Amino acid sequence: MTIAKALSGRPIRRRRERGVLPLLLGPSIVLIAVFVIAPAGYGIYLGLTDTQLTGWAARDPQFVGLENFRNLLGSEDFLASLGRTGEFVLWSAIIGQTVLGMVAALLLRTKWLRGKGLFGALVLLPMVVPEVVASLTWASVLSSDGDGTLNRLLGLFGSGAAAPLQDHPMASVVIINVWRGIALAMIMFQAALEDVPDELIESARMDGASALQVFRYITLPLIRGPVFLYLLLTTITTVGVFGLVYFLTQGGPGQETELASIYIFHRAFQYSQIGLGSAASVILLVLLMILGLTYARLAKVEV
Repeated sequence: MTIAKALSGRPIRRRRERGVLPLLLGPSIVLIAVFVIAPAGYGIYLGLTDTQLTGWAARDPQFVGLENFRNLLGSEDFLASLGRTGEFVLWSAIIGQTVLGMVAALLLRTKWLRGKGLFGALVLLPMVVPEVVASLTWASVLSSDGDGTLNRLLGLFGSGAAAPLQDHPMASVVIINVWRGIALAMIMFQAALEDVPDELIESARMDGASALQVFRYITLPLIRGPVFLYLLLTTITTVGVFGLVYFLTQGGPGQETELASIYIFHRAFQYSQIGLGSAASVILLVLLMILGLTYARLAKVEV
């Protein structure tokens, strides 16, 4: 009788669980629909129209189909901005933040490094600085006039004035973005390294493996999932970087630092072409989705 009662109670329990599940997931689904799906859908709709901020098209926008997308894919300026965005992501996120973040995480695991707390605090400090504050601070440091912090330091050594934001704009914004993003990489990689068994590392070292071989053949394969997850997150955030570059260079000099995000801002708000800017955002979104799926495939992570 006890077994029969237990078996008879299972369908009731399952029905209760099925009834509770929508209540638990409902708020999250509503928030995702309101703040993610709906804006994305509206952006796709705007990309199919000639909507503008001012003029007749602002009052009565017309459906133009794929015309905006054809214009963008045939625009040298837009394609060049995508190329600069890819260069910025490669050097800033994939190489700079990932490599230096891994180095910082490995240093914090070493026994010979002294002052680990101070080292970690110095790495984490840029993460807590607001983007606008960091941008304006670096703009003051790298200013080309004599009052810039860098030029004052160079003047102490009798050197001439430097103008890195004018002479090397892309390199400057890459270095500053790496400075701001290395903290997140260090935190994620440090957490991943904690799950690597010390026994494996000690066994490999006893067999004569060098530190580089241990990292290449043992540590790195074991943390492949977190590494690719970080690459996905930092790629998405780096593609969307706007304030840092805009406050430093406003996309200049010329168009040397006009990333896709700044190109979209210029078209949508400076030239009032909301439809064209929305279409550019959709193209950027599609490219990010393709890149995200590629990361997931390489990491063998189910999505």
